[in-house]
Amino acid sequence: MPLSSYQTRLFLFLSVATFFEGYDFMALAQILPNLRADFALSKEDAGWLVAAINIGTILAYLLVRQADRWGRRPVLTVTITGYTVCSFFSGLAVGPIDFAILQLLARVFLIGEWAVAMVYAAEEFPDERRGMVIGVIQASAALGAIVCAGVVPLLLRTPVGWRAVYFVGAAPLVIIAVARRGLRETARFSAQRAHGLPSSALLRVWRSPYRRRILQMALIWGLTYVCTQTAIVFWKEFAVGERGFSDAQVGQSMSLAALASMPLVFYAGRLLDIIGRRWGAVLIFGTTSAGVLGAYTLHGQFLLTLALMVGIFGTSAVLPVLNAYNAELFPTELRADAFAWANNLLGRTAYVAAPIAVGHIAERTGWGPAVAVTAVAPLVALGLIWLLLPETRGRTLEETASME
Repeated sequence: MPLSSYQTRLFLFLSVATFFEGYDFMALAQILPNLRADFALSKEDAGWLVAAINIGTILAYLLVRQADRWGRRPVLTVTITGYTVCSFFSGLAVGPIDFAILQLLARVFLIGEWAVAMVYAAEEFPDERRGMVIGVIQASAALGAIVCAGVVPLLLRTPVGWRAVYFVGAAPLVIIAVARRGLRETARFSAQRAHGLPSSALLRVWRSPYRRRILQMALIWGLTYVCTQTAIVFWKEFAVGERGFSDAQVGQSMSLAALASMPLVFYAGRLLDIIGRRWGAVLIFGTTSAGVLGAYTLHGQFLLTLALMVGIFGTSAVLPVLNAYNAELFPTELRADAFAWANNLLGRTAYVAAPIAVGHIAERTGWGPAVAVTAVAPLVALGLIWLLLPETRGRTLEETASME
């Protein structure tokens, strides 16, 4: 079934909005050595800084769950506006504490926008194309990472240095904040609201039949984040400190790797609609582990760039798999709240803990061994997907929400 004109506009809007999730994620990875130099931080300090910022991804829970009460549209509006403001003021930070606070808040809004965008994608598009839509929207974040990797080496040479990354990144968001005025509430939420709003009780999902599913998804998210969160954010530190790369070489490798991975990342969602979520996970999660291991153990710019390409594909492509499952396995009245619990409040504890652990280990072993060992985590997550989760390809949300 072809997309309607509104669905096409919505598809474009959500893709552009999600672009900045990738930009922001890559920005921190690219400027981390420069931040360490400016703020006189050790490797372990860098791990704590990243972890503190990532607390915002947990606190995003408070916003995401409100999408089941306020509606998807109001929450998306708040998140886009909030991220724009926090991103700009991050460039004005004078020390590590205010930078961490501003970026923590930016992550609250950014991850809130990302989560609600995935709910929109699940609820507003045809069942047989849901994987493709979720995949392309997520791939837009990878495109944001490419753009960031390409422009950061240039921005670092400006008079304001790393601060320019946040000034430049905030400007286009103003356009997105204006464009969201044409956004409608999702039809599924509107229909649900006609029957009354769900309870606002904090623990309501734990009194539902879906509590076990939330724990399953949280464990899978957490294991995945142990690897994917550290794999890209510390690669520049590894390449500069342990392989002797310059800023320009890192920018070149990251840009080439991200660009080469793009066709595969954009196809990942379509792959889930063709071969299914479970077999797609085999390919994607296995590739993730192989890419991350190579990116932190190989030598030479060519081999490292090749491994980084595989790693960027994997760390980007695991998200459509888990986004699809997290949207499909819960009913409309619990969809955002369940996403908030499984991803933000529980799953992202690993998102915070992993950089601390890796930074601590890196002080003693270097970045290579510290990050390479995390490559086993996606394989464990893959085993849990096959053991615990059903195949949901091509089914309606009402069907998938009732599957055991």
